[in-house]
Amino acid sequence: MSNDNQVVVTQSIDGNAYSNLVATRNNLVKGLSKTGDLIQGYADNMCMVFNLKDTTGKLMTPWFELKGKAKAGVKAEKAAFAKACEDAGFKQGTIDVYWQRVKEASGYVTAGNRVKGNSSVDEKTLNELKTIINRIFKAEETGEECKASDAKAMLMSAFEIVGGDIDNLG
Repeated sequence: MSNDNQVVVTQSIDGNAYSNLVATRNNLVKGLSKTGDLIQGYADNMCMVFNLKDTTGKLMTPWFELKGKAKAGVKAEKAAFAKACEDAGFKQGTIDVYWQRVKEASGYVTAGNRVKGNSSVDEKTLNELKTIINRIFKAEETGEECKASDAKAMLMSAFEIVGGDIDNLG
């Protein structure tokens, strides 16, 4: 068989365009390595500003575990972070991912990365009830009407029966 019918395609590469491609690739790669540093710097400052420490400087509560009124400053900072990201053109999904990365850089361990021990049925039930009750509180805070609000008192009673402390909800 003859190879006379083969078609060879060549691409002409503009030297300036290729040079720009190489430069932008190199800048992208340099920027990728700095993202972690930028996140860590922001996380370190979040810890300095919002972590609760005792008089000796020992960490009592990291900022990402604050509850109630103590969490007000963190909420305001998160809103400012989200607004700045939105102004820069980022969508909510991207904003959430970066906020999660800041939390992790501050020491937060995601549920999927926590060491899983031999939790008893009561421990698991306690944690799940806490999650459900807090979800209802959050919905009520935002003015959302939900049927779950009607069951909240019973859920809180069950939470106490299993060993939970109502004062630690929220």
